[in-house]
Amino acid sequence: MRVGLFIPCYVDQLYPEVGLATLRLLRRLGCEVEYPEAQTCCGQPMANTGVVSAARPLAERYEKVFADYEYVVCPSGSCVSMVRNHFDQVLGRSDDHHGDEAHAPRNPSCDAARPSGRTWELCEFLVDVLRLDRLDVRFPHRVGLHQSCHGLRELRLGSSSERVGARFSKVRQVLELVEGIEFCELSRVDECCGFGGTFAVSEEGVSCRMGLDRLADHRQAGSEVIVGNDMSCLMHLEGLLRRRGESTRVMHVAQILAG
Repeated sequence: MRVGLFIPCYVDQLYPEVGLATLRLLRRLGCEVEYPEAQTCCGQPMANTGVVSAARPLAERYEKVFADYEYVVCPSGSCVSMVRNHFDQVLGRSDDHHGDEAHAPRNPSCDAARPSGRTWELCEFLVDVLRLDRLDVRFPHRVGLHQSCHGLRELRLGSSSERVGARFSKVRQVLELVEGIEFCELSRVDECCGFGGTFAVSEEGVSCRMGLDRLADHRQAGSEVIVGNDMSCLMHLEGLLRRRGESTRVMHVAQILAG
C-alpha cells in the first residue's frame, strides 16, 4: 500500500531519528512510503492558542499535499487528532466531529474522501490496518508506557480511567510483540504529563509539577525506559530528567519497533 509519511514539526527539528525509525519500520512491513517535502505544520499550535485563522491555510495545504495518498501515517497522536478531529472546524466545514462521536472508535469509511479522514497514528495503523501480529525485534529492558492524552481521549488508542469499559491499549499491543520487553505497571496509568503544548509555557510551574509526578510514578515502578507514541510528551519528561541528572531514558515506540 502507498503511504504518505506525515512528520510533525518538533520531530523534524528535534527528533529526526523518530521519523527515520517510522520510515524504516513501515518499509520493513511492506509499505511503499513517500515523504512529501511540501508538507508543513498541521496548524495545531495556532489552533490551541485560539488563532484559528492562522491554522486554516496550513490545514488547506495539508489536504492538498496528501490528497493522492491511500493512507497518511504519523508518529504523533496529537497531530493526528488535530488533522482528523479539528480540521473540519478550522476549515469551516461542520461541527459534526466535535461531540461524543469524536471519542468513539474510528470508522475508517465514514470520512475517507478527504486526506484528513485517511490519516492514522502509527500504532493504530499497525493494529487496525496492517493487523500486525509478529515482529522480529528484541528489546530486553523494563519499560514504562506513557499514554498521551490526545491519543487516549480523542483517538481512542487506549482505554482511559474515567470511562467504564474493557481495558485496552494499541500502543502496548504492538510493544507486546517485542521479544524481551518487560512492562512496569504504573499506579496512575493514564495521567497527563503536564506538557499540553502552549500550556507548558503559560503554566510552567504546574506543567513541571505534573511532569515530576509522572516521573515519580515511573521511578516507583522501576522503569528503565519511558516509552510513548508522542515525542512532545516525551520531550517534556526528558527535559525534567536531564535537569535532575537521572539516567532514565525516553524512547518513541517507533524506535523500539524499528529495532
